[in-house]
Amino acid sequence: MTTLDDIIGRSQHESLFSRIRGLQLFWVFTAAVLACLALTLLTDSFASERNLFNVARNFAFVAIIAIGMTAVIASGGIDLSVGSTVVLSAMVISVAMASGLPFWISALLALGAALLVGLVNGVLIAYAGMPAFVVTLGTLSAARSLAMVLSDNKMIWEFGPDHDLLLWIGGGSTFGLPHPLWVMTILAVVMSLVFKWTRWGQHLFAIGSNENAAVLTGIPVKRLKVSIYMFSALTAGLAGILMAGWLGSVTTNLGQAMELTVIAAAVIGGANLAGGEGTALGAVVGALLIEVIRNSLILLGISTFWQGMFIGTFIIVAVAFDRFRNLRT
Repeated sequence: MTTLDDIIGRSQHESLFSRIRGLQLFWVFTAAVLACLALTLLTDSFASERNLFNVARNFAFVAIIAIGMTAVIASGGIDLSVGSTVVLSAMVISVAMASGLPFWISALLALGAALLVGLVNGVLIAYAGMPAFVVTLGTLSAARSLAMVLSDNKMIWEFGPDHDLLLWIGGGSTFGLPHPLWVMTILAVVMSLVFKWTRWGQHLFAIGSNENAAVLTGIPVKRLKVSIYMFSALTAGLAGILMAGWLGSVTTNLGQAMELTVIAAAVIGGANLAGGEGTALGAVVGALLIEVIRNSLILLGISTFWQGMFIGTFIIVAVAFDRFRNLRT
């Protein structure tokens, strides 16, 4: 005999499952898992230890920056300068270490350069009232130009006394996991807590949902916007340092066109381009799906020229899914 408690319990479970199915993150994660299973069956090399190590390392770079991009998008903005910030940070630490400075001082200089880019973006957007698209498009060009000036547009592959330390930090591993993956995991956990439980995170989503209402409630919108763009630049700068260590050399082509991949990871992971939505975990899952697709194209012998087609399609599908969900709501 079915009791009232059974009916209520079943209803609660069905309601929870319905909410989970309605989450974009759930479907993206499912797609990533299915893609991994399919590649394991279709190829002999996908599930190999070396390939999984490369996939984990490569998607971690994108995920680190995508977490920062998620904060920007959730606040109702956009940051097109992250790729150039990556190369500027990598070039600053390379030039500084090549001149004889130790790793830690060079890393602080690199992060400082990245934060300066974010500060310029934030001030011009928040206080000068300029469109985020135009400002970050301008700093995209300016930051890459500065990287060229610093290096005289030459490759740098000698990093001074701490050369091996930089290579170990960016290209090494601990307990069999690449260091960029450790950095990404720590950042994702910390920012998940920050987004959900801190005033900064709550105000960020309030601005993205309704900026005018946020102003009326007393939220320091302008200062918060500056901090958001600085955080985005900081994640790009951090990724630049790790990529310099992983590659073992830095050229001014580093991070080129990375903006599209990062924005795609954030949007596919559930960040709403209209603002107000997004999670750190979603950015990680979105980056994972993109890297699995990229890796599958290589393993299946498909031209990498199709990569842009797949990424663009996923962006359109993710945005369409979000619009459809909002209409149903």
